[in-house]
Amino acid sequence: MRIVLACPYAWEAAGGVQVHVRNLAQRLRDRGHHVTVLTPTGATPIEPWVRSVGRPFAISYAGTVARIAPLAYRRTRDALAEIRPDVVHVHEPLTPSVSMFATIASEAPVVATVHAYLDRSRAMERAAPVLRRVWANVSEGVAVSDAAARFLRRSLGDVGLEVVPNGVDVGAWERPARVADDLPAERRIVWANRLDPQKGFPVAVTAFAKVVAEVPDAVLLVAGDGADREAIGLLTPSVWSRVRRLGTVPNADLPAVHAASEVFVSAATGQESFGIALVEAMAAGLPVVATDIPGYREVVRHGVEGLLVPPRDPEALAVGLVRVLTEPGLAERLRAAGRARARAYDWPIVVERLEEIYDRAMQRPRRLSRRGRWLR
Repeated sequence: MRIVLACPYAWEAAGGVQVHVRNLAQRLRDRGHHVTVLTPTGATPIEPWVRSVGRPFAISYAGTVARIAPLAYRRTRDALAEIRPDVVHVHEPLTPSVSMFATIASEAPVVATVHAYLDRSRAMERAAPVLRRVWANVSEGVAVSDAAARFLRRSLGDVGLEVVPNGVDVGAWERPARVADDLPAERRIVWANRLDPQKGFPVAVTAFAKVVAEVPDAVLLVAGDGADREAIGLLTPSVWSRVRRLGTVPNADLPAVHAASEVFVSAATGQESFGIALVEAMAAGLPVVATDIPGYREVVRHGVEGLLVPPRDPEALAVGLVRVLTEPGLAERLRAAGRARARAYDWPIVVERLEEIYDRAMQRPRRLSRRGRWLR
């Protein structure tokens, strides 16, 4: 099958959508498909199957900065005409970038995956009439979670969506190639996320100070970077000395960090449609202490694979971390349940479901193009 994957965000930027598209492309290629990724890039991609169709610009939205290509329509259209795919799989098709333009321009069936979740988006509500016209070009709709599906339907109405979660290479997390042996030997709590405001890093930092009061040999490993990096300055010097800033760690190197740690923490305040970092942590055998928000509670069940606490509550987050580090038997129970649950998100399962959706899309009745020819 000749497949085009469309990514709206700068390929080289850190982000869950880019990680998902990259891994999906690799898995589809391993299964014999011809795959091309269309995406904005600020640098030459190292993968020969990735094609740059636009230069990204930084756009602020909902408390974060997205690097998208709002001027990439023509190059996206021309690339599709040249490749002539059997199916086009667009990610975040309502973002004014490569994915939206591929949805509009494609003469092949379009499968669209929505990844985002917000409590509310007035911008999407105002743009709903236009976005419905874009969505009319979608043959099969996919959401990575029920939360993402609800978010889209609030603006577009009861559109058809099948929930197919993000995939994880479970084996790479269960059996990492190495264990990071250059880290301090204390009780390691790992943070692996961007330091954007919605990720709640200041909450985690405040909670960590409370954890150290109960577990003096605890250490916080911070794998990530962003605007909230200065939150570490909230700590006293003695607690600050127990934070290890690793900077942005490539996803392929994170299993080694997880394998050297005891518990995973995430303090996101919202805007999470899924929780791929939580699945990765569970696959690595880490108990999870995270916030009780819609996307996360679809992945982690409180008291089963992890502990979920109210968002923006450092006291509750600290209590959860201390429990995992000190309560006999708790960490092992959470670890075993997490490993079992993570296997449901393994890439072979996810790819097979997507292939079925591609086949369905290709069986849809052809639609009339603007040039008046009947096309798939």
